[in-house]
Amino acid sequence: MIYTKEEILSDHDYAQPNEMAGYLLHGGLNEEGNYISPRTRIRWKAVNQWTQILNDRGHELLDCSVEILKHDNFPSLNQAKLLLNQGEGQFLWNSLTITGIIEARGRALAEIEAPNFQDIIVEDISDTCLAHMNKGLFIAHGFDEGGDPDSDQGAHDQMWFAARDLLLGKDAYPIPEVPESIGRPAQEREMPDLPIEHEGILNLLLDVLMIEIRAESFFSYCMNLAKSDDVFIDRREDALLAGDMVSRIRQDEAIHVAYLNLLVSELRSFTFKTVDGLEKKGSEIIDPLWKKMVQWHGEEVHRESVAIRSEEFVKLFDKIDNSNLRNKFNSLSTNSELYSI
Repeated sequence: MIYTKEEILSDHDYAQPNEMAGYLLHGGLNEEGNYISPRTRIRWKAVNQWTQILNDRGHELLDCSVEILKHDNFPSLNQAKLLLNQGEGQFLWNSLTITGIIEARGRALAEIEAPNFQDIIVEDISDTCLAHMNKGLFIAHGFDEGGDPDSDQGAHDQMWFAARDLLLGKDAYPIPEVPESIGRPAQEREMPDLPIEHEGILNLLLDVLMIEIRAESFFSYCMNLAKSDDVFIDRREDALLAGDMVSRIRQDEAIHVAYLNLLVSELRSFTFKTVDGLEKKGSEIIDPLWKKMVQWHGEEVHRESVAIRSEEFVKLFDKIDNSNLRNKFNSLSTNSELYSI
């Protein structure tokens, strides 16, 4: 199935705009008031068709479920509720703010031009997701995250800020320090069988896919917090709106996981022409790097994040000077070895 860039980027006809918490946002509502993600009039149909083609060739999608992450969020849902009900919401305000700022950076995906993978793949790729990276898929992804520069509608960056404002207030705390990158640090050549420009895009695809999987875990966490009736008690209506906002982001992000997973799965299924003139299965090239990506995002970055967050909580509890509260916080840990202060 071959599509044009214009088709991949096309929108539905919305009955109502997507407006919330004072923000005009991308996507829109249908006549029943249900949210429709931006640029998905054709995109979902195309990804589903390409997935069927992959399946018909005897190949399956990679496992990209959140279960590959193995670890829970920190603080746990109950630990977060305890802090929030004590009026200590900075940890969540910071997380939502940092997420929004990093999402804005995601607009850079719209500027990426991938090399021609047909040059190094034996099989014809014309009717695949892989052949459409430069035909709207990267642009749509970048615009979803950081906004279309020709539009006055906010994207995921503004949607996270809207959720934050509804839950905790726009200027409740100072803007936190934001990490320079949330991706796996650059390594020396890890796919020497491929031209360096193709290796670079493969690294990017795997890295962004793992970032999206990590985001899915955070979506569930935020939605469960917002919808819980034993927290944000004085602003339940706003909290429910915030949960709805995160749900809309999650709906938008589903197409990102789907097409990135499909890209990687297609690449695993093909035969590559190596730089030394030989042929090699895609899975033999990609699987070792995918294993490293899962290890880094699922284990290494998680432990680093927990260490940083733990230091912040130690300072917080020292300031509060309430041993009973600290003990209660620790008792609510889902892993006393990792998540206790």
